[in-house]
Amino acid sequence: MTQMTPATPLLARLQQDLNAARKAGDKAAVIVLGTTIADARNHEIQQRRDLTDDDVLDVIRKAIKRRREAIELYLSAKRDDLVAKERSELATLEGYLPAQVDAEEIRAAVRTAIAGGANNIGAVMGRVVPQFKGRAEGSTINAIAREELSRQG
Repeated sequence: MTQMTPATPLLARLQQDLNAARKAGDKAAVIVLGTTIADARNHEIQQRRDLTDDDVLDVIRKAIKRRREAIELYLSAKRDDLVAKERSELATLEGYLPAQVDAEEIRAAVRTAIAGGANNIGAVMGRVVPQFKGRAEGSTINAIAREELSRQG
């Protein structure tokens, strides 16, 4: 079997950072980057095509979501040692996400959607979320949309 070449600049960056972490002896980074690359490769196999940067970002976002859920569970179980580990991994992964949009840009898009006739949360989310895919959390957009809709009524 031939060695797969990174199909995307983001996957190549993950691989370079993994190699650097190995050389530096950073076991935590090696584990989180290695599992993320493996998840991306598995996703590539499932898709039966080369990955795009958006595909890799989706894999990273899912890994971030898992870390956030684990942090919540560990906080409720008072496992501070595991919370610290997950937060460290979360910070590592968040470094690969594109810059997040500021709340005012989201608020402006929400107001535009409402002005355009979107008068419930589903309609607003349907119009606004695609504009910020990968650059804003759905929960953030949802909170701003609910706030703006409550001002309308």
